[in-house]
Amino acid sequence: MPAVERFAHGGATLVVERHGRGGPVYVLVHGIGMGRSVFADLIRHLHDGEAIAVDLPGYGEAPEPARVLTMERTADLVAAYLRAHLTQPAVLIGHSMGAQVVLEVAVRHPAVVDRIVLVGPTVDPTARTAPRQLWRLLRDIAVESPRVIGRGAREYLRAGPRLRAKFHAMLVHRPEDVLSRAHVPALVIRGEDDLVAPRPWCRRVADGLPEGRLVEIAGHGHETMIRDAAPAARLIRAFAADGT
Repeated sequence: MPAVERFAHGGATLVVERHGRGGPVYVLVHGIGMGRSVFADLIRHLHDGEAIAVDLPGYGEAPEPARVLTMERTADLVAAYLRAHLTQPAVLIGHSMGAQVVLEVAVRHPAVVDRIVLVGPTVDPTARTAPRQLWRLLRDIAVESPRVIGRGAREYLRAGPRLRAKFHAMLVHRPEDVLSRAHVPALVIRGEDDLVAPRPWCRRVADGLPEGRLVEIAGHGHETMIRDAAPAARLIRAFAADGT
């Protein structure tokens, strides 16, 4: 059984679930309205090391903080956990909004980061409004399986009544302004059918990172980490092993 623990720092709390041991340490950070449970399939395929999945404050089983955290403050919290509980830099994997958090960890706390993986990164500057982001997300998920839709709906409900404020915290963050300061190897993964993270935006992210590159996964949309995570896991394991 995985070990589950709470970590409190600066008035906010993470719920952390740890699987496996040895090898690279993968830290999985979810997107808006989600929680650590969406990484179940990915964790199963990251069998070459330890996988650590988190519920960010106010998501999944983590309690709501007194105030919704910015992407920067969320990154500080994740980094505080890594400093307190890990003995080696980690491979940080962020999906959707989680990619913004992971990027900020790399910029603000590079000592705890070995490399980063940004999967379906948000927020595309051409759609930096809640209605546009929601419309893209709804169009993307409409073609997904009932399993993906059901899990996503459950996690959005668990995200609670402050979801609007959480959307605002995501939307006001400008990842394009800090890409050049993330001096770690970086892999940007995009499902080729992803409507939330369009190809031109993902290319801009990869090109803006000092050591970034972009790969696409055929037959997947924005929720590539929930449905059939094996292709992404193969890319991540290879990247963790030698950076290719």
